[in-house]
Amino acid sequence: MSTVRPAATPGPAGASPVAASPAPGAVPDLPARTSPAPNSLVGVGVIVLDTAGRVLLGLAHNGAWELPGGKVDPGESFEQTAARELAEETGLSVSADTVRIAALVMDGAYGLNRISAAAVTRVTEGVARVMEPDKIARWEMFAPDEIPGTLFTPSAAVLRAWRPELALPPTDSYHYRMSDG
Repeated sequence: MSTVRPAATPGPAGASPVAASPAPGAVPDLPARTSPAPNSLVGVGVIVLDTAGRVLLGLAHNGAWELPGGKVDPGESFEQTAARELAEETGLSVSADTVRIAALVMDGAYGLNRISAAAVTRVTEGVARVMEPDKIARWEMFAPDEIPGTLFTPSAAVLRAWRPELALPPTDSYHYRMSDG
C-alpha cells in the first residue's frame, strides 16, 4: 500500500509554506512513530549458466565465492534486478524476459530478514569481466558438482534452493520452490 505525502505549497509572499491537502481518496501518512523500522532486505542471486551448464561464480576478496546479484531497487521486478545486477557486476547482458525465478529463499543471516530470489538465466556469448574490482577478484565458471565449498552464505542458500541435490555448505534458510506451471 502506498501513502501520499502532502506537498508543501507556497503561500502569499513572505508567508510560511502550508501543507496541501491529500488528493481525494488518498490515504495520508501515518505519524512517524507508528511507521515500522525497516528490518529486511529483498535481493536476487543470479545463477548464470553457460552452454555447457556451468555456473558463474565470483571470487570475493575474503576468499568466498558468490553469485552475481544484489538488492532489488524500488519498482523493479526480480527479473529486472537480475538483468541489471548481472550487467553491472560482470558486463554480461541478458534480457529480463530470459530470467526465470526458480525459488525464493528466506534467511536471517547477519541479523537481518533477507528474501532472495533464485534467478536462473543462460548466457550464450560474452565473457564475464570484473566490473567492481573492490568486491570481486575474478569470475569463473564451475560445473554444478564442482562448485567450491567456500561460498557466501546467501549464494549457498540460493544454489541449494535451485539444486538441492548438490553438495553445498548447509545454510539456515527456508526455500520456496516456484512451480513450473
